[in-house]
Amino acid sequence: MLNKLLALLADGQFHSGEELGEALGVSRAAVWKQLKKLDDLDIPYSSVKGKGYRLHDAIELLDPKRIRGSISQRLDILDVLLDVNSTNSYLFERASDHMGKRYAVLAEKQTGGRGRRGRQWVSPFGKNIYLSLLVSFSGGMSSLEGLSLLTAIAVERALGRLGIESIGLKWPNDIYADGRKLAGILLEVTGEYNSHCQVVIGIGLNLSLSEADAAAIDQPWAELRSLNPNLSRNDVAATLLDELLKLVDEFQRTGFAPWQTYWSERDIYHDKEVNIISPSNTIAGVVKGVNRKGELMLKTERGMEVISAGELSVRPAS
Repeated sequence: MLNKLLALLADGQFHSGEELGEALGVSRAAVWKQLKKLDDLDIPYSSVKGKGYRLHDAIELLDPKRIRGSISQRLDILDVLLDVNSTNSYLFERASDHMGKRYAVLAEKQTGGRGRRGRQWVSPFGKNIYLSLLVSFSGGMSSLEGLSLLTAIAVERALGRLGIESIGLKWPNDIYADGRKLAGILLEVTGEYNSHCQVVIGIGLNLSLSEADAAAIDQPWAELRSLNPNLSRNDVAATLLDELLKLVDEFQRTGFAPWQTYWSERDIYHDKEVNIISPSNTIAGVVKGVNRKGELMLKTERGMEVISAGELSVRPAS
């Protein structure tokens, strides 16, 4: 019933309690109980005597049938959730029951969305894209080198299909627009190093963020609606998932190596001085692309160094 109520209120217009009750086939008291659930989801709404109820902002709810109908690649399971702690955690907990399946989850809201290095990923209801995909690999964890970089490329290519140009990539797995972070990626792996394993590929993409929503973000951020205000949230989700599935297929056939040059051409720090910051030290150098494994090639005063992904931050040299 809550899903149906949200669909009725999604236009941001006023709807009387009587109108909502008739549409839902319940009493006005039952409508009121459902409206109180919006508070639990942190969805702001107004109640005005004589007018009824309205959401503060119109929203486009995710439609699983519409999304599935726009995907040309193989996908075994698609779940669209109203509220979840983390789409990555949701899939990771279910991974062992879906060996060999391609299982995608989208959520309207995350209460515990996570970025790299344990950071919170701000995830308000109905605003952005919170997507995770479970994929199985027969080659074990050793076959996953470069997957996070190719995931970032999938996001960049999906945005290109949606008419968003000049998207930049930041090693190992961030997506930038106009020097500000637009999307992030989190990969989590379970299984054997040299045998069968499963990967949960998580993508958080900012579609529409208010200043209040973004108050907890500690770095410059970007949103798609500022780049193209007419984008459909369902179209973005479908295109992103379709491109991700396509590049997962390519990665399973060829690995990351064929995409080295493609990545470097879109790297926001290519041929620029950066500092690689880890918990134990800082390395200064000039970015010179990535190798076949997706590791960063950094020209330092000691020569060319290979930087592997981990608990690292890449920052421009001051």
